[in-house]
Amino acid sequence: MSGSLQVTLKQQQQQHQHVEKQQQQLHFESSYYLSTKSSVSQKSFSTYKTSSHRVKTAVKTEKGQEVVKLSPLPTRAKRTYLAMDTDKEIIGYVVPVFRANHEVVRGLMEAREEDVTEEGINYVAMRNLFVREAREAMDVKVEKKTRTKQVRESAERLQLGRTMDEWSEFRKKMNPDSLTHPPEFIVKPRGQTVWEGKTVKLHCTVAGWPKPRMAWYKNNVLIDAKAHPEKYTAESNYNMHSLEIKNCDFLDTAKYHVSALNVKGEASSVANIVIKRFQEGEEAGPLDPKPHGFSPEHGVTFETTIIDKFEVAFGREGETMSLGCTVIIYPTVKKYQPEVVWYRNSVPLKPSKWVHTHWSGERATLTLIHLNKEDEGMYTLRINTKSGFDSYSAYVFVRDADVEVEGVPVAPLDVRCHDANKDYVVVTWKQPAVEGSSSILGYYIDRCEVGTHHWAQCNDTPVKYARFPVTGLVEGRSYIFRVRALNKAGVSRPSRVSEAVVAMDPSDRARLRAGPSAPWTGMIKFTEEDSTVGVVPGEPTDVVVTEATKSYVVLAWKPPVQRGHEGVMYYIEKCMSGTDTWQRVNTGMPVKSPRFALFDLAEGKSYSFRVRCCNSAGVGEPSESTGDITVGDKLDLPSAPGNPVATRNTDTSVVVFWAASKDVKHLAGYYIECSVVGTDDWVPCNNKPVKQTRFVCHGLTTGANLVFRVKAVNAAGYSQSSSNSDAVVVQAAISIPGKPSGVTLLEAVKDYMVLGWTAPANNGGADVRGYFVDYRTVKGGVVGKWHELNHQALTTTSYKAENLKENVFYQFQVRAMNMAGVSKASLPSAALECKEWTITVPGAPVGLHVLEVRDTSVVVLWEPPVFNGRTPVNGYYLDIKEASAGSDGWKAVHEKANKMKYMKVTGLKAGTSYVFHVRAQNLAGVGKPSAALGPILAQTRPGTKEIYVDVDDNGVISMIFECSEMKEGSEFVWSKNYQAITDTSRLTIISEKGKTRAIFNSPSLEDLGTFSCVVTNTDGISSSYTLTEEGLKRLLDISHEHKFPVIPFKSQMAMDLLEKGRVRFWTQLEKYTSDCQVEYVFNDVIITQGKKYTMNFDKSTGIIEMFMDSLEVTDEGTFTFNLVDGKAKGTTSLVLIGDEFRELQKKSEFARAEWVRKQGPHFVEYLDFTVTPACDVLLKCKIGNVKRETEIIWSKDAIEIAEDDEDSQKIEMKDGELTFNIGKWIIKQEQKKGKEGKKPPADDVPPPPRPKISKQDAGVYEVFLRDERGKDKSTFNLTDAGYQAVMNELFRVIANSSSEIKVVSTEHGIILYSMVTYYNEDLRVGWLHKDGKIAASERVKSGVTGEQLWLKINEPTEKDKGKYTMDVFDGKDGVKRVFDLSGKAWEEAFEEFQKLKAAAIAERNRARVVGGLPDVVAIQEGKSLNLTGNVWGEPQPEVCWMKNDRELLSDDRYKLKFEAGKFASITIASVTTADSGKYALVVKNKYGTEAGEFTVSVYNPDDEDSKEEKKD
Repeated sequence: MSGSLQVTLKQQQQQHQHVEKQQQQLHFESSYYLSTKSSVSQKSFSTYKTSSHRVKTAVKTEKGQEVVKLSPLPTRAKRTYLAMDTDKEIIGYVVPVFRANHEVVRGLMEAREEDVTEEGINYVAMRNLFVREAREAMDVKVEKKTRTKQVRESAERLQLGRTMDEWSEFRKKMNPDSLTHPPEFIVKPRGQTVWEGKTVKLHCTVAGWPKPRMAWYKNNVLIDAKAHPEKYTAESNYNMHSLEIKNCDFLDTAKYHVSALNVKGEASSVANIVIKRFQEGEEAGPLDPKPHGFSPEHGVTFETTIIDKFEVAFGREGETMSLGCTVIIYPTVKKYQPEVVWYRNSVPLKPSKWVHTHWSGERATLTLIHLNKEDEGMYTLRINTKSGFDSYSAYVFVRDADVEVEGVPVAPLDVRCHDANKDYVVVTWKQPAVEGSSSILGYYIDRCEVGTHHWAQCNDTPVKYARFPVTGLVEGRSYIFRVRALNKAGVSRPSRVSEAVVAMDPSDRARLRAGPSAPWTGMIKFTEEDSTVGVVPGEPTDVVVTEATKSYVVLAWKPPVQRGHEGVMYYIEKCMSGTDTWQRVNTGMPVKSPRFALFDLAEGKSYSFRVRCCNSAGVGEPSESTGDITVGDKLDLPSAPGNPVATRNTDTSVVVFWAASKDVKHLAGYYIECSVVGTDDWVPCNNKPVKQTRFVCHGLTTGANLVFRVKAVNAAGYSQSSSNSDAVVVQAAISIPGKPSGVTLLEAVKDYMVLGWTAPANNGGADVRGYFVDYRTVKGGVVGKWHELNHQALTTTSYKAENLKENVFYQFQVRAMNMAGVSKASLPSAALECKEWTITVPGAPVGLHVLEVRDTSVVVLWEPPVFNGRTPVNGYYLDIKEASAGSDGWKAVHEKANKMKYMKVTGLKAGTSYVFHVRAQNLAGVGKPSAALGPILAQTRPGTKEIYVDVDDNGVISMIFECSEMKEGSEFVWSKNYQAITDTSRLTIISEKGKTRAIFNSPSLEDLGTFSCVVTNTDGISSSYTLTEEGLKRLLDISHEHKFPVIPFKSQMAMDLLEKGRVRFWTQLEKYTSDCQVEYVFNDVIITQGKKYTMNFDKSTGIIEMFMDSLEVTDEGTFTFNLVDGKAKGTTSLVLIGDEFRELQKKSEFARAEWVRKQGPHFVEYLDFTVTPACDVLLKCKIGNVKRETEIIWSKDAIEIAEDDEDSQKIEMKDGELTFNIGKWIIKQEQKKGKEGKKPPADDVPPPPRPKISKQDAGVYEVFLRDERGKDKSTFNLTDAGYQAVMNELFRVIANSSSEIKVVSTEHGIILYSMVTYYNEDLRVGWLHKDGKIAASERVKSGVTGEQLWLKINEPTEKDKGKYTMDVFDGKDGVKRVFDLSGKAWEEAFEEFQKLKAAAIAERNRARVVGGLPDVVAIQEGKSLNLTGNVWGEPQPEVCWMKNDRELLSDDRYKLKFEAGKFASITIASVTTADSGKYALVVKNKYGTEAGEFTVSVYNPDDEDSKEEKKD
């Protein structure tokens, strides 16, 4: 149950009275016992839960057997036996400790309802209560009782009284106040020492109530098992807790804390875990690869291979960089993935907005977003598997971004926050590598509150010290900081922002980091007020100066012991040395944190400081004084580092060593700089300080002669630079070669064996000069000592080991040698027996190596096997597989045997690694494969160049190869078909610096083949060129062209027709010299420059021209240009005969006539028409070469348009363009003057009453130009086809000007309309409904009003819904405008129509006064007044008369009548002055009300006379 069971004394007595009755029935039993090692399965709990409220009864069967049955479930809701806390988390079980029947249980539960439930308080003491025999409560058995059994049951019932006493004691323990107690470790975790790769499990047993919350820590860092399930598993079962650490490695060696916490307190325990590993030789680092071990969980040993590795990388601030490696895990286990961890400087990287990691299952990628100098360092990829881990590392350099102002320093780096308190934080940073054009004067610190974008500067004066206390923070708010450097040239860019820090008390921060607290138990305790409240706090203690610089002093102290519960604040006081006057520093506001920074102190002066506490009760006594403190820097600049030593490393890197700075405090690191010998330009090698005294400077230029220097840096600033190192040339250092590999047996006879091996992959930067072979005997698994076989170095990768003993097993190892020394020995071969081979197939080929590695191809070479078998070798087979594939991945590169000892493999995948082996074949069959070669990465080396063929000006053919990575001792080695060239008569080889040329002495078919060139002492730089028969023929043709050159033409001879009918013959040369000469020929006759011909040769452009003023009949024939340029010649011709010549002659004559025409006034563009967007029809033409005297005459139908004609005002001229506006409306000025008397402005011309164009405007229009220089004419026929073309263009403009269809509703129906710029009566407009033509009717009509094209639908219905299309003829097809009158558009239009219709009906039928009443009635007193008003309304309106806003009723004085529903009259007999006033006839019906108002004025003649007498 979820609450305690409260049992009254009466219920106890009832239980004793039922003891005898319970002998007749089965009873519900439950008991308890004390144990901390027992547990209840979920199955037994569920069984117990479902049977706790049912009673067993015995029923006699026909055979006399007693059958046990369960009573029906009670109607009450079942109560759970789960014990839960306030978070509804199951923490245990509650088992009722009594024996009673069903009625007693029901009584107990009814009594429980009277208690107040305190969820979370009435728990059971978990470590003392567990369930026993729960399954028996649910079992239903059919049994026959024996006498013995009945006696035993009676004995058990006698224990009931004793059981009830025990239950009473248990009830007392259920008091919540006595149950709760702090956590207590019953069993503490034990420290363990295990081998690497194993699994460790820590166990502990914890008691306490409420249930403690458990947390595990590694070196005081909280372990989040849910975030790293592959590494940790934390379990809690009842009061037993465990932490499992999987696949332990060296980094798991640590102190592990377990903490138990509830509302009563906290307890913790510590266990030390030590991870051991078996290691021979030098101790490996934490990231060094470890031997892979067997994984019992998966039953395999995982082997990790890292390929396609990232190299040393260079980035710039603000850029994004990606690093990646391909990882091969063998064997592959389904659903198993390794753990991929990235490190920077041996610190694991966590994903953030700056760092993104990705694992695809095959490739691990790290992406650095927006690089900063903080990202510089050694990056390591570590792959953790169940068998161990492998890792790979490379350095990443981050260069500074370009500065905005020349000479300013670069940004500082590594901004961090320390010692954060309620209103104070210390900000530190590291100085940049580059100070700019002058030394750094100081730094500015900026802060920004998280969630805003406002940066505030914290210091007005730049600080020199790279550490600054920031005060004035608001408690509880989060801040970020950045730093800027200052020198004489200006301020640098800001650094990367720091991590956010919260201004809060450190104790509060510690409580937040401690993890979740115990759950709320529902229990609230009230205590008396602490007597310390309202007491003045005591004095602080341990006041010390933690930092002292020229700019500030930082004080720190401990809070007082006596401070009450409300918290304290502090006042700081200072006293100058030699005086007794104490001055309060923070007079305005006391500080909350036990830290304070004092500024504005006099440098070199001495001060004493003390602190007072204050609260609401007052200010306490001061603390003890700090004593005299002199203001000045406590931290000195570091001393200069020792002399650096630079040594060669690779082609682009140098290793620099130096001695550490002496007696330096708080060293931030070292900056290394380099400079080219002979210059004073120093460039930083690292932009993030390093603390070790060895650094590899990468990214240097090969062959550069450099010197290096080092400077140290700490918070106080930079040290002096060290002395310069000795100059060093950047090139690869020579080292001993790598180990040979693949020692195999090639042939065996009775007393000797032939061995073969593979040359080392790394030759150490120098050619391998030879090999040494060692051997040892193997007898019964026991190996002997190694002995040398050869004392002189071997020059080949095979050796005949002689003087061996038959049937004895030997092992062999090989070492390589170069000029630097002898390598380490290769791995020993397998135990090989010296026994004569009897096999018939050849042995394995040897000496496999590759050349010309590219993205998609590679050349594999090998040597024949030493042992040929029974017959000679007649071919080879090359096999290939991807490095990641298993042993089944081998496949043949070719089908037929290859007789050559090399093969070019194509079709590779770029970036994929491959393995090769070769098998030899003879007549007996195919032998065993050679040792595998690889993995070989299919990737073109950056900067790789290929062999290319060149033919010089003398026709000499040569092959050229260049290499920019030549080293000391490197040579070019040429070969043909990958065999050394022995016949020097075919080729002449010339090599100089990084370029070699192989010249063909006499190219012929004998030279066909593959020529290759290898650069020795490099990393396999090579290339090849295959000379085929077709290629040789092409080269010989080019060579012939160079020996006997032809002047190349960029374009052959062509002809242009020029102004005045002149003819131009021209051509352009592509390649020529200044000595080039031209000979002009016509019909094999040389022609020269004269009256008829003009020649020109522009040697700057290569254009050759010949001009003729006109073409005559005698000019028909062939024109030729003959060229001579040294030994090169060229000829180009053009043939002009027959029809082609006559056509050209006509064009020339026409061009000349046109030129003559254009000497006087002429038409540039002839008369034509256009239609403007405003639908004005214009006849226009463009004229040129006109003067004031030039006459311009317009005519229509051969009738001149005079100046006084109305049409003359339609003519305009602007910028040489004449226009005639056909539709322009002209108002005669004489008529206008007669009507208005003055000339109106041009803008007041009313719109035209006539169409833009009509058939009256049809005719033939002509324009004449003439003056003394000549004349010209242009005609436009505006009749028939011309008129129709104009109309079609007008229709097109109108149709395209139509707007989209809009809808408007009226009282009669719905109108669809579109607006056009202009409408012509001949324009065809059609309307369609649902793509069907609309027939005109009274209900649906279409038409035009002004520029509006409309379709009216009167009294619309549902049938009128749908798509409407307006088709406007545009001279060709038509322009369609579509509107969908359905859905919302229909609903809104139809609703508006109904509203307007109803409003119109209301307006027509509204009650109104239509006439008959005057506005004013003047009547003499005593007369009778009779007025009749005409009214209207449907239905018939109600009528009433009003006087002065009061209704009149018909009586003897006022007679009111309403006749025929139309006439309302009022009669007043014998009016008096009292009848004067404002009257109104009010009519009203359901559509509205209206009042006809009038005024009645009654006057007395006598009064009027008296008034006149008075006036007189």
